[in-house]
Amino acid sequence: MSHTQPVVIEETFDTSIENMWDMWTNGEHFANWYGPQGCTIPVADIDATVGGQRRVSMAMETPNGPMEMWFGGAHLEVSPLTRLVYTEVMTDPAGNPMPPSAMGMDGNKPFVTEVTVELEDLDGRIRVTMTHAGVPAGSPGEFGWRQAFEKLVAYIA
Repeated sequence: MSHTQPVVIEETFDTSIENMWDMWTNGEHFANWYGPQGCTIPVADIDATVGGQRRVSMAMETPNGPMEMWFGGAHLEVSPLTRLVYTEVMTDPAGNPMPPSAMGMDGNKPFVTEVTVELEDLDGRIRVTMTHAGVPAGSPGEFGWRQAFEKLVAYIA
């Protein structure tokens, strides 16, 4: 992992802990909020078991026309209703890992990053703390996560 500070986002939601868990582990829900504004998630296959795979595509319009990005990964830790840890790597549509530079991104970006999601029930409100190690704070990746959390707030409402 890099020596820069990871992206950390903490947000509190008015929902049940079961519903929030589903937002992260059920592909249908995940597809409705993940990614920055203007993106769609045509594929969100999530096997939320230890060793289970993730396969997510993100589609967006750019000034150069439509663009699609694919992400894969595996679940390292699955503690229902409290903690989810998974790896994330850019892939081609077939799921083969690709370096970030293949998508025109910074060549110093780690090949594999790690997302940790922690859920805490605060008397009926749910605090979500998401840490994305390998994606530096202040980067476009943080901007994308912040927009995704805005979409999550709206989706739950």
